[in-house]
Amino acid sequence: MLDDQLKTQLAAYLERVTQPFELVASLDDSETARDMRELLTTIQALRSDKITLRTDGNDARKPSFSLQRVGSSNSLRFAGLPLGHEFTSLVLALLWTGGHPPKVEQDVIEQIQSLDGDFSFEVYMSLTCHNCPDVVQALSLMAVLNPKVKTTVIEGGAFQQEVADRQVMAVPMVFLNGEVFGSGRMTVEEIVAKLDTGSAARDAAKLSAKAPYDVLIIGGGPAGAAAAVYAARKGIRTGVAAERFGGQVNDTLAIENYISVLETDGPKFAAALEAHTRAYDVDIMNLQCADKLIPAAQPGGLIEVQLANGGSLKARTVILSTGARWRNVNVPGEAEYRNKGVAYCPHCDGPLFKGKRVSVIGGGNSGVEAAIDLAGVVAHVTLVEFADQLKADAVLVNKLKSLPNVTIHTNAQTTEITGADGKVNGLVYKDRATGVQHAIALEGVFVQIGLVPNTDWLKGTVELSKFGEIVIDAKGHTNVPGVFAAGDCTTVPYKQIVIAAGAGATAALSAFDHLIRTSAPA
Repeated sequence: MLDDQLKTQLAAYLERVTQPFELVASLDDSETARDMRELLTTIQALRSDKITLRTDGNDARKPSFSLQRVGSSNSLRFAGLPLGHEFTSLVLALLWTGGHPPKVEQDVIEQIQSLDGDFSFEVYMSLTCHNCPDVVQALSLMAVLNPKVKTTVIEGGAFQQEVADRQVMAVPMVFLNGEVFGSGRMTVEEIVAKLDTGSAARDAAKLSAKAPYDVLIIGGGPAGAAAAVYAARKGIRTGVAAERFGGQVNDTLAIENYISVLETDGPKFAAALEAHTRAYDVDIMNLQCADKLIPAAQPGGLIEVQLANGGSLKARTVILSTGARWRNVNVPGEAEYRNKGVAYCPHCDGPLFKGKRVSVIGGGNSGVEAAIDLAGVVAHVTLVEFADQLKADAVLVNKLKSLPNVTIHTNAQTTEITGADGKVNGLVYKDRATGVQHAIALEGVFVQIGLVPNTDWLKGTVELSKFGEIVIDAKGHTNVPGVFAAGDCTTVPYKQIVIAAGAGATAALSAFDHLIRTSAPA
């Protein structure tokens, strides 16, 4: 189950376990259960003085196992094998249950511990989902810290009938007390904020009380992180307000073109961005959504950024690095069936469509790569492209055309995503040459048609292009004095991580230049 190298690494981690706990397995006669028994036996043997294994569990979900600290009433259970992307989640659950302190801010820990109520979470994940570990780890930590929180982590591949019955068609999918709580990537702070209804007002008051910044960066992707590092290195007061640090990089699987980093993945890269930024004196404010930009009333005055939670921040200069999001195809059925067959991440949700028929909308690199990836999992892929030819690189197109279970329709305009009983059952497209409508029966639709900048909140304040991008010059200046911009939300050509990082550095240097040349009003 685990090779010698993994066993050695796991043994080193388990040395940090200080409190005894039990692994209690509920097994059946399946192959997954046999693998689970082997995995748990290995774990127990590596730390037999602190970890006890029992195989007499009687939980309804089999195979599954719980982690139970001696003398505690905490409730954390894994149904199916937490391997693949979730192996780290398993290791952290073992450490936290065994008393090792989590690397979480103390105020978040106290907020979790103070939650009062009955919180029974079920989170469905897949072993290939790179968005799932954040949610799994957040809910696992909450179950360890607060006995009123019960968490069950369910590997969808091991419980396919349950997944079908509950119409789980995207992961991570979280249920709270039997009702849908949320889907997609969520941090522990986001989950706690949804449960603690008074946290938004408290957070807004704390933010509004902060002293003005020399440089305030809105957005924490590669552009925002680079801007923060470059600004902080100048010794000036620097803040970053971001919905989630790392931005869309968190949703990227393989990164192989960032110079000096041979290969990594999005979540690791995003974590490295935040770690690098935190190495400097930067005030990072996560889970913050900007709502309005108010330019300075006089040259050198303070610029205000109002936040969605009611708080506000002020600064002498502002760098806008809000990035972009997946573009919607905007046809009937897309919003209605989102997460019920309409998906945007083939790596996360592809395994849920094993043996089924799916469509990919989009013939650029992202769409063709998604179709190639899905073809190895699903029964059949139909790629629908609006243009009269695929726009992806030739090597990808050739690979796609070589696959036996792929159909390609070019010059095809998607007009509707259809469904029944609450889930997708087909796609309708129009042949743009003949005007004839065609219907395709399928179970899933993956939208891969590019990005749209996150700039709606800036309309009427800074100059935007016809595509909604912030218009900047070569130094990152916008048309508003003291306001700069960088990254995918701007008119810079080629939306790439390395380009965004360079643009962030440029914007920070320009902001510093602005500060030293502009006197603050008395």
